[in-house]
This record gives sequence, C-alpha cells and structure tokens, in this order.
Amino acid sequence: MRLRSDIWVAAYIRRRNGEATPAMLRRRGVAEAGSIFVKIDRLDGTAALFGPAPQSLLEPDEAGRLFAPVFTDVFVPIPDVEDRIAREIGFDPDIWIVEVEDPQGRPLLDMPKGV
Repeated sequence: MRLRSDIWVAAYIRRRNGEATPAMLRRRGVAEAGSIFVKIDRLDGTAALFGPAPQSLLEPDEAGRLFAPVFTDVFVPIPDVEDRIAREIGFDPDIWIVEVEDPQGRPLLDMPKGV
C-alpha cells in the first residue's frame, strides 16, 4: 500500500527542513494520488527535477514511491527545469511540486536500483 501524496509531501518537507535544507510546497496536487515532482535547486543556476520512476524500472514487489531524474544530465539550467515543470502541469494539472534549496544537490529520495 502506498502513502497518500499529501502525507508523503508533508513528511518529505518536514525531513528536509529538519536537515536545514529549505523545502517548500510550490503546487498542491490531488491529496490521495497526485504525481509528485521534486526540484532540487543548487543555488548556482542549476537544478534537478525528479519525478515518478517509470514502471519499467520498478521491481514487481516495490510498492513505495520511487523517483528518477527527469533529465539525463541530472543538473541542468533552471530555465530548463521550469519549462519541464510547466509542460508537466499542462499534461497533468493534479501534480504536486516540491522545491528544495540544497547547494549539495542531494535529493534524499528513494530511487529504483541502478538509477
């Protein structure tokens, strides 16, 4: 069973803020099952965007929320990330967007093996 999106987002933001890496909710999605995207801003003009991992990367027994980088080069210029976020919202207006400021660029997200 997978955690509701609103509970997962609240826990992730609390965890990041507790580690002195400011995190904020940019966009609230559907509470029960909205897709979650996490932007990691390194504060140097680059950022990474992580979204739901493709089903093809998941093991049959994995039920939690797993994330994968959206871009091949994980950190890209911020305008590229913002353009992708706008496209994702256009495709699915029910998504969640969480933004984290971490100069070290740590996502602190669960990812499939090999990602």
